[in-house]
Amino acid sequence: MKIVKEIFSWILPIAIGLLIALIVKQFWFGIVKVDGTSMYPTLQNDERVMLLKQSKIKHNTVIVFNAYGVDKNNQAITKSTKYVKRVIGIPGDTIEYRNNGQLYVNGKKMSQSYITKSQRTAGTLTLVLKEATGVKLGTGNSFTVPKGKYFVLGDNRKDSNDSRYYGFVPKGKIDGVVKVPFWNSKKALVNSYSNN
Repeated sequence: MKIVKEIFSWILPIAIGLLIALIVKQFWFGIVKVDGTSMYPTLQNDERVMLLKQSKIKHNTVIVFNAYGVDKNNQAITKSTKYVKRVIGIPGDTIEYRNNGQLYVNGKKMSQSYITKSQRTAGTLTLVLKEATGVKLGTGNSFTVPKGKYFVLGDNRKDSNDSRYYGFVPKGKIDGVVKVPFWNSKKALVNSYSNN
């Protein structure tokens, strides 16, 4: 009987610890591996980043979302396919990209210092596919982000499959906000800027 109590005394804390870890992972926190170069140079292929599931989604935050049912152009998408992109427009925003690559949100010029001038112009406005329904890019064109949806782009614009091609991302598809680990100080600075 004493042996059973002793075994139970160390199994119970382990079981509680595992349960707490599972709950934290399910509802608050996770680790995500970046696959591809659509967020280069901000995020690198095979880099591991933190995912905060309860963080507020704001302009310029980097998010992870389930692409199944969103990206209907890609036949290889499965129910578990995730994309990592930067939020450019939140619900209700009016977005305008002018021919010089300058971004205006609700009439206010927005900084895009996380990408080069070339990525702002040719990278963003020179499309390789037809624009998605509801998206109009270039001087004289603007569009409004629908309620409950987000307009997202990859930082490596010329090589990114994003909202320009598949449209807006529903809030219910978003898993959370990406945070760069604190031990990578250069990237941490980029990330802290991107959450403003």
